Amino acid sequence: MVKYNRILLKLSGESLMGEQQYGIDVNRLNEYATQIKAVADMGVQISIVIGGGNIFRGLSGASEGFDRVKGDQMGMLATVINSLALSSALTAIGQKSRVLTAIRMEPIGEIYSKWKAIEAMENSEVVILSCGTGNPFFTTDTGSSLRGIEIEADVMLKGTRVDGVYTADPEKDPTAVKFDSISYDEVYKRGLKVMDMTATVMCKENNLPIVVFDMDTPGNLEKLIKGEKIGTYVHA
Repeated sequence: MVKYNRILLKLSGESLMGEQQYGIDVNRLNEYATQIKAVADMGVQISIVIGGGNIFRGLSGASEGFDRVKGDQMGMLATVINSLALSSALTAIGQKSRVLTAIRMEPIGEIYSKWKAIEAMENSEVVILSCGTGNPFFTTDTGSSLRGIEIEADVMLKGTRVDGVYTADPEKDPTAVKFDSISYDEVYKRGLKVMDMTATVMCKENNLPIVVFDMDTPGNLEKLIKGEKIGTYVHA
């Protein structure tokens, strides 16, 4: 018995670095692929959005002198690299996957449409959505919110290196307290950085809940799908 039948899984590019300072840690990538396949084997329909911060960030590039639009486009290409890496890792363990891109770039991936994504998920393929929204000035958090709403996901699962949403950054403040559940309004009022404001408002207005959880602990994704209380549940 599963709690969610269709999910949008958001992974940061930084999470793929593992203990490295840059790029992709193959061990971490394979751990994620194993967790994802375990959930797919339960019959859950999965779409995934991965950031590109382990390779390039458009906003950081702009601060270094790059044109912001070009910088964001470079960031989109970074998400494609991560998407192909995850697709390859899934294929290696026998899980079918499909990379869809917000910008046309066949044969690397097919151009995204809601209907292609849903058809692939219904055929037991893990769908990996790259390039964010395909537009500059939008984060991959906003891209994941948009795609989660479009594909009519039951929930967005935001995999991070911390185990939920806290009153303050737990890596900097040892007195920070974790929320088991919190409303979007409370997130806004407290100024908590669950996602950027555009992404948060989109989820709130379209009643798409988010669970922020620690993806780095093997088995957590499967536990969430089965309904165990892991991470922080963010709701309207």
